[in-house]
Amino acid sequence: MRRLLKRPFSLPKADGLAASARVEVRPRPDPLGWLAEELGVVDRHSVWQWVLSLFIYPPDRATRTKTPSKNTFFVLLVQIIGLLFSISVRIVLAGVRALRWFWQRLLSFLPSVNYESVGHRLEGWLETSAFQKPWLLWLLVFCSIFFFWLVVTTPFTWFGQLLFIFCLWGVALFVRRIPGNLPALILITLSVLASCRYGWWRLTQTIPLDAGWETFLAIGLLLAETYTWLVLLLGYVQNAWPLKRQTLSLPADTSLWPTVDIFIPTYNEPLKVLEPTVLAAKGVDWPSDKINIYILDDGRRDEFRRFAKEAGVGYITRPDNAHAKAGNLNHALKLTRGEYVAIFDCDHLPTSSFLQLTMGWFFKDKRCAMLQTPHHFFSPDTFERNLGTFRRVPNEGALFYGLVQDGNDFWNATFFCGSCAVLRRGPLEEVGGVAVETVTEDAHTALKLHRLGYTTAYINIPLAAGLATESLSSHIGQRIRWARGMAQIFRIDNPFQGKGLSFFQRICYSNAMLHFFYGIPRLIFLTAPLTYLYFEVHIISAAAAMLALYVLPHMLQANLANAHIQGPHRHSFWAEVYESVLAWYIVLPTAVAVFNPKAGKFNVTAKGGLIENSFFDWAISKPYIVLATLNIVGLSIGLGRLFFWNTFETGTVLLNLSWTIYNLLILGAAIGVATEAKQVRVSHRVSANLLVALHFKDGSTKMCRTEDYSMTGLGLMLDQELKLPVKERVWVSLWHDEVEFAFPARVIASHGHKLGVQFDNLSIEQEANFVQCTFARPDAWSNWSDEQSVDRPLQSLKEIAIFGFKGYRSLWRNLGKSLTRQHQSLRGWLGRPMI
Repeated sequence: MRRLLKRPFSLPKADGLAASARVEVRPRPDPLGWLAEELGVVDRHSVWQWVLSLFIYPPDRATRTKTPSKNTFFVLLVQIIGLLFSISVRIVLAGVRALRWFWQRLLSFLPSVNYESVGHRLEGWLETSAFQKPWLLWLLVFCSIFFFWLVVTTPFTWFGQLLFIFCLWGVALFVRRIPGNLPALILITLSVLASCRYGWWRLTQTIPLDAGWETFLAIGLLLAETYTWLVLLLGYVQNAWPLKRQTLSLPADTSLWPTVDIFIPTYNEPLKVLEPTVLAAKGVDWPSDKINIYILDDGRRDEFRRFAKEAGVGYITRPDNAHAKAGNLNHALKLTRGEYVAIFDCDHLPTSSFLQLTMGWFFKDKRCAMLQTPHHFFSPDTFERNLGTFRRVPNEGALFYGLVQDGNDFWNATFFCGSCAVLRRGPLEEVGGVAVETVTEDAHTALKLHRLGYTTAYINIPLAAGLATESLSSHIGQRIRWARGMAQIFRIDNPFQGKGLSFFQRICYSNAMLHFFYGIPRLIFLTAPLTYLYFEVHIISAAAAMLALYVLPHMLQANLANAHIQGPHRHSFWAEVYESVLAWYIVLPTAVAVFNPKAGKFNVTAKGGLIENSFFDWAISKPYIVLATLNIVGLSIGLGRLFFWNTFETGTVLLNLSWTIYNLLILGAAIGVATEAKQVRVSHRVSANLLVALHFKDGSTKMCRTEDYSMTGLGLMLDQELKLPVKERVWVSLWHDEVEFAFPARVIASHGHKLGVQFDNLSIEQEANFVQCTFARPDAWSNWSDEQSVDRPLQSLKEIAIFGFKGYRSLWRNLGKSLTRQHQSLRGWLGRPMI
């Protein structure tokens, strides 16, 4: 390095200097010395100082120290990591831009394509008479399997594999623009082809055969990859052709409509959470003599009994809490007689059209035992609130309710989700009521109904809305129960065993259960590169270039296929964030449930809570912090291997460093979720644009529109500035079914065109009218996802990277605050007077 630095500024020998001195008196300048002085390099022979001065220290020489202090090395390490990450991101983005430019140039030579027309032609092509012949279909299947096997198992040179990547990528970029289900099937086929080729290569050529830790760790990574490949394949089958069922009309004669019991189970939730749900249920559009509403109070609280009497609904309790929610529902089944049962969690408010839009399918399909609708949330969950993505990025449950349930419906495998559903009483009683053997009683009940040959249905229209989990701890607790329950079903009522299920029903149920076993594979992926960075253990026995050439098409095609299929419901790379947050916490519950299915108990998800002050959840974030620390240390060691120790295998080091940087971004986002944002609203506000009449005490009226609403007040938007004194009494009117309802209120804020009003002691009847005008409107939630951004994989990765950096910044700040508090506490303790 020293020779390289001096070569551009080589000096003549001493005798040459002496000779020139006799001719020219002025000394010859020293360019290297001048450059060292300008850069602040004290010892020009130190390679380390040249690196610091050229790449690390800021240009201002006044800010430099003459010799690096020991306290600056940590900062230097952080700066080096940031520099390397910035360079790697720029290289990737430059490569993507180059590929995009190449693709656009290639398309410019081709005639313009009407992708809508191509999609219609493909759909019509499948409906031609040629594809109705069974022998032709079997011939195509046989030829496809042969070609598939040939491509998967044929070894390529590095150039052939590179050509394979570009061919698949080019076809995928063209097909993904075509609408319809058939292009999705083509993308799935390309993804499975690339993944199977990668899997075959991994299995046959990359496993070290020497006994010892290297082989053990290599097999562990291979098993984790096999798990993800299996879940990917089952997911493709499950979501290949979403049904997208439409609603059906009811008979015009209302006397033919059946009787319905609405169950609202509750245990420890506050009354303020239950009240809106009951009032919304009272407004469900159904003949009054054919509907009954019941509060199922497992908490046996007097205030709930009094509210039920005041609201005019039924109230049911039981002497014990056996089998939790399932036992509560089964007890109510014995005391009621409705032909159908509609179930809502105590925080899920049904719209007035809920039964009108769901009951039609029960008339058409007499074997239909259950119809499920989405679980929609008008409050942000812990990810959306703490990361600030509410209504911009699809939440964690959007994929299941937006796509997976529609895919299940195609295979007659819709899951019962415990709320926002209607069940036929006869089949439900035939299977013994709601299942009590597992803590996910809802999915297990649907499995029992399917085993008896009953059908289920799913309508992907949000017809009820509720509260999401308020804190990360409650969110994790809820997911732990789901994971444990699915593992229990997998153990005691395995869908691949027993009678009554079709092959594809078994696929759908198995994929839902296997999904919750991602804990160990995700932890393996978060630590796998550290085996090389720490111990130089090669768990993949292959050259870095060949590994990249095989793994890239596998990852790229899966990303393109999933972005096309899941785009409106799950943005790219977010699945890794969700899984990383939960992975550590679901490993033990799922393992225990497999070996001891009866272990564990039902835990109620808390709703309606407050977070009075922002805080960092140290208890929950411990696994993420430990994993991030391990990866940071591994990254530091990897930099040493890159520049000093393992320069003979630079490609391998770079691959592991890239993997580690990606893991650090994901873990940083997980740490960011642990920074709980402040939540002090008792009633969550919902953005909406509703017509409002504002009535003043002088008899004048002004029309305006809502900006948002909650159970306690309205945010109004005026067409002109209006100054109103705080606490002034007004009346606000809203409309429902063309009927005007007025509510007393007080002004709490007035700023230009905006006005905030708070309701003033509404009666039960007024609260019910307000709920019908707002939360229970038939179209209240139909346009909720219109504000969500479109999935762009690179943009999504950039966003997660930003969240990752913010997560580490939050960790650093909270760590400083924690150490300061502990230091002050220690000083206070040491300063106590001694007795």
